Amino acid sequence: MVASLALTGWLRPLYDRLLLYIRSQQRVYCDETPLPRLDPGRGRTKLCQLWAQAVDDRPWQGPAMPAVGYVFAEGRDTAAVQEQLAGFDGILQVDGYAAYKALVRRRKHARIRLVFCLAHARRKFVAVFKTTQSEVARDVIARIGTVYAIEERIRGTTADTRLRVRQAQARPIMAALKARLMEVRAEISGQSSLAKAIAYTLGHWDGLIAFLDDGRIDVDTNAVERSMRPIGLGRKNSLFAGSAAGGRDWAILASLLNSANLNDIDPFSYMADVLERIVSGAVKVNDLDRLLPWAWRAERDAEPTAEARAA
Repeated sequence: MVASLALTGWLRPLYDRLLLYIRSQQRVYCDETPLPRLDPGRGRTKLCQLWAQAVDDRPWQGPAMPAVGYVFAEGRDTAAVQEQLAGFDGILQVDGYAAYKALVRRRKHARIRLVFCLAHARRKFVAVFKTTQSEVARDVIARIGTVYAIEERIRGTTADTRLRVRQAQARPIMAALKARLMEVRAEISGQSSLAKAIAYTLGHWDGLIAFLDDGRIDVDTNAVERSMRPIGLGRKNSLFAGSAAGGRDWAILASLLNSANLNDIDPFSYMADVLERIVSGAVKVNDLDRLLPWAWRAERDAEPTAEARAA
């Protein structure tokens, strides 16, 4: 425990710079996942949360470097996300969790636009089809699949190209889908699982189709969900954090290691070099941006090789 605190104590300023970078971007993905911590006073664990904020502009050749930052919090309510995103203005792409909607209502003067995840809507119809074999659910899944096929073809192109293709090809599909959902909703019981899936989708419609009018916006939140997979694996292996301090240490290390991975950097080589340079004083606190993964890699790539130095 002492070693962990010492390690993360050195790394915390760099972690803070990483979070600041992410929240300074115009588009941020946000998600959360349970992370239990030991509660010695009660002899059991307490359910806490690891929140994730991520940026990734690679699908449209944008300027932001890929990064993910995790924040350990005792709660999953609006107060938790409000504290984390206190200075954020921009597009926040999330699932349909109510805390994000409450955040926007509370921060009336902030310029936060909620964008939702088409994959979450699709999953609701997949669940309906699995239990009822509904032909309507099958049809919805197929229509959304056509949109995803379009997205696959334009991934990695410019925002302008994505926008142009989406307007021509995906917009008619989504318009027809909405018309179909409204037609079915009028014909079925509001208590059915299909009706509930339709209600969710239509209730979030504007945020679900935001990608049609902005080539920078992705169709889903898969970028941040992929960053949750290592957390889930770690939770499965470790079961819980030993304390709140341990949860915060977990967040610091996971943020830096997984951001290194996103930038195609070996995380352990990165961490070893970063720690050596911070502890030795070779990089001062006011120059920590040099050690953010993409800057660290660019500096390494610019260094002459041993062969070049010998020549």
